[in-house]
Amino acid sequence: MRLCDFSTLTFDCYGTLIDWERGLWAALAPLARKAKLSREAALEAFSLAETEQEYLTPSLKYATLLTTVHARLAKEWEVPALAAKHEAFGASVPDWPAFADSAAALKYLKKHYKLVILSNVDRKSFAASNRKLGVEFDAVYTAEDIGSYKPDARNFDYLLKHLKRDLGVTKDTVLHTAQSLHHDHVPATQAGLARAWIDRRFGKAGSGATKKVVKPPNVHFHFKSMAEMAEAHQREADK
Repeated sequence: MRLCDFSTLTFDCYGTLIDWERGLWAALAPLARKAKLSREAALEAFSLAETEQEYLTPSLKYATLLTTVHARLAKEWEVPALAAKHEAFGASVPDWPAFADSAAALKYLKKHYKLVILSNVDRKSFAASNRKLGVEFDAVYTAEDIGSYKPDARNFDYLLKHLKRDLGVTKDTVLHTAQSLHHDHVPATQAGLARAWIDRRFGKAGSGATKKVVKPPNVHFHFKSMAEMAEAHQREADK
């Protein structure tokens, strides 16, 4: 299997293209420090609360879901917090930075593939992030559109149905490209998609802001960054 075998890259955005752990920590740190929690401990607690909340309220818009998660964490950590602090956390997605290599890698890959987003955020939040990425995606599908959150199988069913309808793209030509094993690679494996893991936490202990997967699935490609993926494609194309 080669990168050049595919016509379409479907992306998770947050954690893959946008540095969501850096953004999350900047927004969560004031609460976590009052609770005397380290960055990694706070992000791990967030991952569990977010996962449960997405399961409980699959139709809740992501900005509102984040607001709810912040309130849950404040209660769990026994830290008093005003409603405005919860709402500020919910509205923080547009402030989350892109990884330094994302825009250049996407610019290169756009010359060779259709680029599609499958994200757990809402459309308004993604639009702000998209401006940091500097590329026009061929399609954008969000949890707000679908009514459920990854890793729900409905999100990948929706993706494949709409790729065929909107772009004429079939599953065998798609490479799903993502950081999160929990949100993306487990359900993408079940959906029968080829998979490229952008391992942004390579060399770090734990799973950060993403729920830990007990039995990680196999992947077809493994890169530590988007730049590394673009370089691998370039080497293939030059042969």
